[in-house]
Amino acid sequence: MSYEIRKDGKFNFIEVGEGEPLMLLHGLFGALNNWKGVIDHFSKKYRVIIPLMPIHDMPIKEAGCEGLTVFIEGFIDYIKLDKFSLIGNSLGGHVALIYTLKHPEKVQRLILTGSSGLFENSMGGSYPKRGNYEYIKERVEYTFYDPKTASKELVDEVFEITNSRIKVIKIIALAKSAIRHNLGDELGQIKVPTLLIWGKNDKVTPPFVAEDFHKLIPNSELAFIDQCGHAPMMEVPVAFNQILEKFLQAHAK
Repeated sequence: MSYEIRKDGKFNFIEVGEGEPLMLLHGLFGALNNWKGVIDHFSKKYRVIIPLMPIHDMPIKEAGCEGLTVFIEGFIDYIKLDKFSLIGNSLGGHVALIYTLKHPEKVQRLILTGSSGLFENSMGGSYPKRGNYEYIKERVEYTFYDPKTASKELVDEVFEITNSRIKVIKIIALAKSAIRHNLGDELGQIKVPTLLIWGKNDKVTPPFVAEDFHKLIPNSELAFIDQCGHAPMMEVPVAFNQILEKFLQAHAK
């Protein structure tokens, strides 16, 4: 099933279903369709909201974790959300952490998967090279346990992004911002129920990162998925959804 992207002013987003809100935040090379399996499953019972973060469009001076958090704050004000669950993958998890630290009264549950904020290997330890399709294909495949998850459509999307000099500059700025913005000293302040869903074979944010998050966030639960890389919601959506649904029900509001 495909979902209509709503465009309203500076915000592009998907909003499907009714009920308790779930907001999903994608990563650095992510897109709205990264969450298709989650939308299909949870929009039957929840109001699923996915904003497209302006990773390639924001002014270079604002290209960082804080700039993205300000954008999300504006989006949440725009759609008038009061309380909701916040789910973030990779850089989206980093933004979700910063938002939760700034607005603990709004976030009912926090779910992180392959999140940055403590440690990450950007693009598998290197920055994107322009104009080299095979290199980009290899780096996208590196994200997953099963390289076949990196469809030609996905590789083509990333290749197109990395062929733009200005987009690459912004991606590098955001990646460096994520590395600099280590949240280790602040994670103990997070009191909301937190779920960590992690691929056991994640090479970008390896399993020890999940274990560190688990130690540092007081009210957290950790679930590993075997034979899974950096984006469980894409690679193993059924397993991801089962773990997430159990957590949402256990911490129902």
